[in-house]
Amino acid sequence: MRNVPTRAISLMIRAYKDIFPMVHKELNYWKKRAREIPDPELRKQALSSIETKTFHCEGGAIYAILAKSDYKKVIPFIVAYQTISDYLDNLCDRSTSLDPLDFSALHESMRHALTVGAKHTDYYRYRNEKNDGGYLAELVEVCQRVLKQVPHYPIIHGSLLNLCDYYCQLQIHKHVHPNDRERRLQQWFSEHKEQFPELKWYEFSASAGSTLGIFCLVSYGMREEFHHEDHTAILKGYFPYIQGLHILLDYFIDQEEDRLEGDLNFCFYYNDLKTLGRRMVMFIQKADEYTKGLPDEKFHRLINRGLLGLYLSDEKVKMDKQIDGIVKQLLQSGGLKSKFFYMNAKLYRKWQQVFQ
Repeated sequence: MRNVPTRAISLMIRAYKDIFPMVHKELNYWKKRAREIPDPELRKQALSSIETKTFHCEGGAIYAILAKSDYKKVIPFIVAYQTISDYLDNLCDRSTSLDPLDFSALHESMRHALTVGAKHTDYYRYRNEKNDGGYLAELVEVCQRVLKQVPHYPIIHGSLLNLCDYYCQLQIHKHVHPNDRERRLQQWFSEHKEQFPELKWYEFSASAGSTLGIFCLVSYGMREEFHHEDHTAILKGYFPYIQGLHILLDYFIDQEEDRLEGDLNFCFYYNDLKTLGRRMVMFIQKADEYTKGLPDEKFHRLINRGLLGLYLSDEKVKMDKQIDGIVKQLLQSGGLKSKFFYMNAKLYRKWQQVFQ
């Protein structure tokens, strides 16, 4: 049985040796399938989502390590589910529709992907582009096939759907017409505010936008020794703070790009950069606090540090000089392990550029 890494260097060795090669093998298959999509717009968005967001699958697949000796069974699920997420994000964000009914229909696929035995619906029924050659349905089927093998699937299924519903609601509300999205997101948060009184509406929205909790639960669900109390602790640990840290970092590095494109960015809602930095440090601290007591606590803490290193080392950060001070503040807050992951991610990106 493979042990779960508790040190940064052993985690990265496992990632490079066991995880990333398998992720790239899976993605090569989905790239081939995407190239076969008959509709040119759907084909374009499917290929673009894989080519520009490979690191989402790489990062998410690190959670497969939690399945110990069964990690190879989990990776196809993580890659397929994340590919659905990235593909639909492109269809909602960069394609031809602003219709919430369309976004809702598309995202039925994410719920079906988490439900063994769920039948496909016509996910494209509210849009002109329909013929994807079975691409989205096949992604859903791969997820279902893996979940069929998860021993503790009945324990985690409800929580998987709960996290999925947060994610899907966010995608529906944030991609409608710009005049409507803020009002819709605030109204949505008002339904949950009592449960999360410490959050702003835009922080709640950010927390909903991550798939990490789903990957974590599925990976643990593969283990024989998984217990119901662990499941509850993981859910509380990941939503809102670990997932919130993940997505706030994603928005943090995209600020300049989103400003130019006129896209919604949750970091824009803070009064100033100082407040943004302070709240992000709070998310780091809360993520660590909720990591305490989780099974494999040190692994989850490494993930928190890895998120900081991965996102803050992105090339986009160099292009936005305004955020340089916050980058230093966040790395300082994350300590030596964040700096290790920061340097590692920079070197990995350079290596990829050389060998692509």
